[in-house]
Order: sequence, then C-alpha cells, then structure tokens
Amino acid sequence: MAFWRNQLSGPTDPASDAAWDRHERRKGFFTDTSICIGCKACEVACKEWNGIPEDGLDLLNQSYDNTGALGASTWRHVAFVEQNSERITQARESGRRLVQLGMPMVRDASSTTATLEAPGDVRPGAAAGPGPTDTAVPDMRWLMASDVCKHCTHAACLDVCPTGSLFRTEFGTVVVQDDVCNGCGYCVAACPFGVIERRRGDEGHEGGRQSHGISINSGGADPAHNGEVKNVGIAQKCTLCYDRIGEGETPACAKACPTTSIKFGDLADMRATAQARVAELHELGYTEARLYGADENDGVGGTGSVFLLLDEPEVYGLPPDPRVTTADLPDMFRKAGLAGIAMLGMAAAAFVGRKR
Repeated sequence: MAFWRNQLSGPTDPASDAAWDRHERRKGFFTDTSICIGCKACEVACKEWNGIPEDGLDLLNQSYDNTGALGASTWRHVAFVEQNSERITQARESGRRLVQLGMPMVRDASSTTATLEAPGDVRPGAAAGPGPTDTAVPDMRWLMASDVCKHCTHAACLDVCPTGSLFRTEFGTVVVQDDVCNGCGYCVAACPFGVIERRRGDEGHEGGRQSHGISINSGGADPAHNGEVKNVGIAQKCTLCYDRIGEGETPACAKACPTTSIKFGDLADMRATAQARVAELHELGYTEARLYGADENDGVGGTGSVFLLLDEPEVYGLPPDPRVTTADLPDMFRKAGLAGIAMLGMAAAAFVGRKR
C-alpha cells in the first residue's frame, strides 16, 4: 500500500517511475541564499543559453527587481528582500523554534566545540554560540535569492498535461517539449509554486511595438516576421539545462554564479551539502537558516531544487506547504465511492418501498 501511496505524493524515484531503462543519478540544484550577492549572472546566463526573450529592464519599485517572479521568460529570478532589525529578530526566533523541532542543533554558549545532536534530541537551554546572537542585531539586511523551477518528485504540471508535452527525463527533471504543447494552460494552474507559464509574446516591449526578444529569422523572405518572440502561447519553464547535463556539463546558471550560491550535482549530494551548510550556520549562531524542498515526505515528495533560506518561505514568495494535486486522489476516490454506495442504497430503498 505504501508503494502506491508514494506514487502519488511520497518518496520515490521519479525516473524509474517514468520507465527509463537506464539508471542515471537524479540531478538537482542547491541554492544557498546566504551567499547570494544578487548579481543576476544566473538570470543572464540562463537567457543567453536557452534563447529566452528579454522581459523588461525597468525596475518594478520592488527593490532592485526587474523581473518580479518566475515565468515563461524568466526561468531564474533573483529576489531582493530588505529587512529591518525587528524582522531579523523574528526570523531568528522562528528559526530557533525549528531547531527545537529537530533541525541541526546550534552550539551552546558554554561550549568551545560544535555539537550536532540527532533530530529530536534537544538540550534544554541550548543557545547559539559565538556569532550574530552575541552582538546587536543589524539595523537592516538584504536577503537575495535566486529562484528556479523545483523539478518536483511529483510534478503537478506533468500529471495534468493532456498532450504529453511535459516529460520526466532520465535525470529526474521535468522538461517541456515546445513542439508538443498545445497551450491549454492546465499545467499553469496545477503548479503549486507558480513556476510554469505560457509565453505572452509582448516580453521586452517596454512601451514600444517591437519586441526586444528572440528573433524568428525568416531569412529575409518575410521581414515582417523578423523580431517576433518564439513559442508564444506555449508553456515554458526551466529545463535544468537538459541539453547540457546530458553531455556532462553544468547548467548555465550554476556555471555563471560567481559565489557558488547555485550548486549543481547529484541530488543526494546536494541535500547532504545543504544539511552540512545549515549545521555550519547554526554553529555560527545564524538560527534563522533552514532548508526548503529537502523533505521527501512533504506535499510534493521533495524537490530537485533545494534552497537554504534565512527566513520563512513566504518572505521569498514560496509556499510554506506545497502540495501536488494528485496527493488528494485517494481521499477523492474514497469519498466518491462512499457517495456512490449511498446513492445505490437510496435507490434500492426506494425500489423496495415501491414494491410494497
């Protein structure tokens, strides 16, 4: 029974479930927001490699953000979040509560060495050792984070696609086939992260008629069609550079990141690196550090993109409890079955009553 339940929402090997006959280790990202400097090199590299239209250079009056959110023409989005001292304190307190629920233990103030305890094994009165908790909270700080498609273990976008344009690769990632997508938009509504979107075609216009996006070169035969944005109306999202990783190369965003905030590799290694990094930050007193997407028992069976956050997910525009739509199928079928049995019972009772 657990096997079938895991096919809908629990831990599983997505590539094996997709019937790939060759075994490849699942690939993924680890984005460490604690060392992101907001340079947007990942955004630029992603657009250059994948031929994504420029979708606006004007700032949005939301700090230094010019893209706003992930979308059909923004496969990597760098968020800038400004926080005051009060919010920083709240983040550290919420992080302490998570530590008490089983996250890696922070160092005790009386200890000279780091002590990591097993989940659930919490020392009373444990406090953050030498680090930010020993000094005044800064007046403000920037939280910078590069968001990307999560490549979920149970991908709602893939589950609802009626044409098979979305498929699971041998690396466990999810890719859209442009030439198969019919633009129905079911995937857009299904994604719990709001990642996938249909391309509008007006990206980069900035008040003018002509797009600054990728040109469809007609070879001079029809100049009127030069400069049009490609794949208008088609669902688009990060492919985790499927064409690159298939050749043993690193995705463009991770390759371009100057601080190694974006790391790429075997997903198991990325999760282990993420856990070690959280423990390191806790040791230094940054109790607000926490992981997002690393829990295989969450509503999407864990993700292929793990994030280290310095505040609650909502601060970064991430859902706190993402859930794939198929997770509710057993309950839906059970309720439908009970309703059907009830209707049959009522029909039988009515028939017996008429016979009398």
